[in-house]
Amino acid sequence: MKKYASYLLLLLFFTAHATLSAQKTLRTLASPNKQTAVTVGLNKTGEPFYKITYRGKTAVDWSRLGFNTKEYNLHSGFKLAATKITTHDETWKPVWGEVAQIRDHYNELAYTLSDETGCTMIIRFRAYEEGAGFRYEFPLQDCKTKVTVTDELTEFQMTGDHTAWWIPGDYDSNEHVYTTGKISAIDCAWYNREHAISTQHIVKMKNVQTPITMKTADGTHIALAEAALADFGALHLETDNNALKFKASLIPSADSTVKSVNTMPFHSPWRAVLLSKDAAGILESKLILNLNEPCKIEDVSWIKPQKYVGVWWEMHVGLATWDLEATQDMMAATGREVKGRHGANTENVKRYIDFAGKYGFDGVLVEGWNIGWKDWFGKWKDEVFDFAKPYPDFDIDELTRYAREKGVRIIAHHETSSAVPSYERQMDAAYAFMNKYNQNAVKTGYVGKIIPRGEWHDGQWMNNHYLRVAERTAKNRIMVDMHEPVRPSGWHRTWPNWMACEAARGQEFNAWSTGNPPEHECILPFTRILGGPMDYTPGIFETRMNTYDPKKTEVVHTTVAKQLALYVTLYSPLQMAADLPENYEKRLDVFQFIRDVPVDWDDTRILNAAVGDYITIARRQKGAQNWFLGSITDENPRNFSMKLDFLPAGKTYEATIYADGPGAHWKENPYPVNISKRTVRKGDVLEIQLAAGGGCAVSLVVK
Repeated sequence: MKKYASYLLLLLFFTAHATLSAQKTLRTLASPNKQTAVTVGLNKTGEPFYKITYRGKTAVDWSRLGFNTKEYNLHSGFKLAATKITTHDETWKPVWGEVAQIRDHYNELAYTLSDETGCTMIIRFRAYEEGAGFRYEFPLQDCKTKVTVTDELTEFQMTGDHTAWWIPGDYDSNEHVYTTGKISAIDCAWYNREHAISTQHIVKMKNVQTPITMKTADGTHIALAEAALADFGALHLETDNNALKFKASLIPSADSTVKSVNTMPFHSPWRAVLLSKDAAGILESKLILNLNEPCKIEDVSWIKPQKYVGVWWEMHVGLATWDLEATQDMMAATGREVKGRHGANTENVKRYIDFAGKYGFDGVLVEGWNIGWKDWFGKWKDEVFDFAKPYPDFDIDELTRYAREKGVRIIAHHETSSAVPSYERQMDAAYAFMNKYNQNAVKTGYVGKIIPRGEWHDGQWMNNHYLRVAERTAKNRIMVDMHEPVRPSGWHRTWPNWMACEAARGQEFNAWSTGNPPEHECILPFTRILGGPMDYTPGIFETRMNTYDPKKTEVVHTTVAKQLALYVTLYSPLQMAADLPENYEKRLDVFQFIRDVPVDWDDTRILNAAVGDYITIARRQKGAQNWFLGSITDENPRNFSMKLDFLPAGKTYEATIYADGPGAHWKENPYPVNISKRTVRKGDVLEIQLAAGGGCAVSLVVK
C-alpha cells in the first residue's frame, strides 16, 4: 500500500505543477484520427511537463522534460515563446523490409521555449495513431556554441504496476536474457552472476535498456524506445520502483560525468512511445522507422537482401578455431588449448562455397581469415588485426575465382576487438580490398573493451563510429552487419546498406552458455527488434552440443521446427543458415524450407501474438504471390487454428507444412519434424500444433 500511496502523491504533485502554470502554456496535439494525444505545458517555475493519452486513457502521466548541462539551465525558468502545429502525410517505399510501402502520417507540434538570456530550446512532438515521439532541438544562437550534457531529465510516468519485459542497463552489452515482471520489481542485481558476457558493465541496479515493452491491466501495450540515435549516448531508463516511473539515463563518455558534448545547432535523438491495444499492434508499428530521416543513398540498386552460410558455427561448437597459430606445432609451448583446425583455410571455405552454390545461397561468411587472431581476445591490444592481409592458408585469389564461378560472394568479417581507432585508420584500405575481391558485404565485430580510451559500446563516441561505418561502407557500395554494437534505432531507413545488427543475445549463446530460454525468441520482436533487424543466425538442426564434445551439456532451447519458423518470425534481410553443411545434408527435406523462404517482403500480417508466449506471422514474398508463415511458442505447447484470410480470393495454394513431430520437445526430443502438404484457399483453416519450445513453418506457393 505504501508504494501506491507514494505513486498517488507523485501524481498529485505532477498534476498540481502542470496546472499551476497559466493555462496559456498548455498545448494539446492529437494524432490525425485522435487516437493518441500529447499535452505539454510549463509549471510555475518554468519547467516543461508532458502527458500522453491513448484511446481516451492516460498512457504516460505528467512527466518532466529537460536537461542538466555544464553551460546553462535547460530544465527550468523557461517561458513559452511560440508554438506551431503542422500535418504530414506521405507514403514511402523502403529499399527492403517487411512491407512494400509505409505511410508516415502525423501531426506535429513545435513547442519553443526561451529563458531570460534569450537562449532557445524547441521540444518537437509528433502524434501518430500508434504512439508519439519527441525530441529536443537547439538552434544556432549567440548565448552558447557548445553544450555539455550531464543528465537528461526526461521522465515516463506510468499509470500502474505494468508487466514489463526488460534487460539491464548494461553500458557495454545487450546480450542478456529478458526478465518478465512488474515495474515495482525491476532489479538487475542477479544479472551480475552472468559470466558469459566478457564486457558486462552494469552500474545501476534499477536501470534498464530501451526498448522496454509493458502490458497494462486492460491489455494496452506500451513500448519505450528511441529513434535516430546519433551524437548522443544511448537511452537507458532509471526505474523508480515506488513511483512506477522511468527517467532517462544516458550512457556516459569515458569521463563518467559527461553524457554528451554537442555543438550548436543540434538535436537529441527521438524519444518514442509505441502504443497499441494488443501485442500485435506493437509488432505492426512503423513509428521508429518514420522518426528517422529518408534514405541518403541515391543509387540503392546494389543493396540486396540475402541468405548466407558460413565458417562460423564450427568455431562455436569447438571443431575449428579462428586463430591459425592455435593449430600450429610452434604454438604448443604457449599452453593455449587447441580445439581444432583453423576454420578459414582454402579447402574448408571451398566446401562452404560448394554448398552455397548447390543450394542457392547468396554468400559465404568467413571468420578468422585475416592475421591477428592470436592476440585478440582478453588482451585489449591496439593494432591487432590487418583487414587486408589474409592468413597464408587462405588463398583469397583462388577463393574469389572459385566463388564467382559458383555464383556466390564471400562475406568479409572485420572483428575489430574494439580497437576502434585502428579500424577507422584501416577502413578505406579494407573496403578497397573488399571491392578488389568482389565482396559487397561485411560483418563487423566489437568484442571486448573499447580501446584505447575505455569508452562504452553504447556511448556517444561509439554511436558516432557506427554511423561513420554505415556511411563509409555505403560510399564503397558495401552492405554491413554489425555485431556487438548499440541496439539499432531505425537507421536502416536512412542507410539501408546497414542491413542488420546483433545487439542482443544471439544463437551462439546456446553453444557455450546457459543459452537462450524458449521464451527468448518470443520476446525479441517486441523489444530489441523494434529498432531494426537482428542477425540472430537461426537454422540449427543439431541442437545438442554433446554431439561435438561428450563433456558438453549445452543445448539449443528450441525444436528444429521452431528453428525453421524463426526465419519468418525474427525479421531480417540477412538470414544465415547457421548450422554445418553436413547437418543440413542429413535432412534435406527439412532444409528445403530454409532454401525456399525469402528475406524480403511485400506484406506482413500478425496473426496472433502475446509477448514472451507466442507469435504467428504470415509474410508475402517480394514481387510474388507466395506466402510464408511462422509460428513459435515458449516452453508451453500450444494449439492454434489459423484462418487463411490473408490469401487473395480466387487463387489456390500448395501449403507445405513443417510441424513439430510426434513427441517433440525442445529439451527431451527436439528433432522430429512432420512434413505434410495440402491444397488451400482463402478462408481455409490450418490447425497448428506447437510442442514445448516448438514451432511451425509453412510455405504457401501459388499453383
